[in-house]
This record gives sequence, C-alpha cells and structure tokens, in this order.
Amino acid sequence: MTVYVVQEMPNRDILSAEKYGELVPILPPGYQLILSPGPTVQKIKKVLKDFNDEDYLLLMGDPSLIGVACSVAAKNNINKYKVLKWDRERRKYYPLEININ
Repeated sequence: MTVYVVQEMPNRDILSAEKYGELVPILPPGYQLILSPGPTVQKIKKVLKDFNDEDYLLLMGDPSLIGVACSVAAKNNINKYKVLKWDRERRKYYPLEININ
C-alpha cells in the first residue's frame, strides 16, 4: 500500500497517514503548473504508473496538480481511486473511494 502525496507541504504533519501505506511524494513544495503542463503531467504519470486499488492519494498542494493526479490515478485504475480526507475536528484521516463510472 502506498499513499501518494500530491505535493509536499513542509510545515504539515502528515505522518498519521502512514497508517494507510508508505508516504511517497509526487511533487516538491512550491511546484507550479505552468503554461506548458505536458512535462508536469508526464512526471505525475511516471510516479503513479503502478497506482492500484491498494493505494491512496493524499490531496495536498496546488489544486491544478491535485486535479491532474486524480485524473491520472483514475485512468490507471479503471476510473476509480482512493483518497485520504482530513477531518479537522477529529484530527484524523478518513479513506474515501471515488468511482467516476
């Protein structure tokens, strides 16, 4: 099981997400999707090439990067993927499965 962190955020403590798998960052802090998104899409595709039913996305960072990561994960896993949603009140992650079929 792997938890793919869309974009590293240096001042956020995400270690409790390790309960769901090894934390693997996709993009570094401060990374921006620029006018030519092709190279960024290819980088995300490369990291998520083995994304499957056992894996999760941790949706942190630039919303455009999150959108690309969700699209790639869905494409690689028959239009479904799982995310970890942070609950501020309970201060814990909850797994959610998204199926776009």
